[in-house]
Amino acid sequence: MYIFLVYLIVISVISFIMYASDKSRAKKGKRRIPEKHLLLAGFLGGAAGALAAMEIFRHKTKHTYFYIINIIGILWQAALLIFLLIYKI
Repeated sequence: MYIFLVYLIVISVISFIMYASDKSRAKKGKRRIPEKHLLLAGFLGGAAGALAAMEIFRHKTKHTYFYIINIIGILWQAALLIFLLIYKI
């Protein structure tokens, strides 16, 4: 359970940095991070960081599918964390 919690924290920080970096690159007209990489980072554990970055940096907020994917990510991550807490795995 602790390993999963540490994983969620680390991947959320990475996801947050990815969104911040992509926003910065967008402003500077530089090469961007592909959307599928941003979505994958959020879905695979970094949904909290992705959603926080979306709101803080006002990035990808007009794309409904970014919210949908990240909320689905939050739901499965929370469900797994609750399962691990209940069964003390």
